[in-house]
Amino acid sequence: MSGGGFIQMLKKRKELIPLIGFVGCAALGATAAPLYFLFTKTDVVLNKTSNPEPWEKLDPSKPQKLITINQQWKPVEELELLKRLTK
Repeated sequence: MSGGGFIQMLKKRKELIPLIGFVGCAALGATAAPLYFLFTKTDVVLNKTSNPEPWEKLDPSKPQKLITINQQWKPVEELELLKRLTK
């Protein structure tokens, strides 16, 4: 079916326009969400061989969730000491 045939079908069956719109929005969201997390979140890793422990490089003061309300980060002294001893 060519592009012109698709437009003609939509002119005949106008009830399909909202369905096509909703499906198009869902497809756009299903594509945009993984790309957003891939390029903006530091804990998403494609190649684990070059970075086997990506959680070690996270900035704990920067929230990793999509929405964070009233979160305060305080370092755990024992954990910081353990990190220094193992490196």
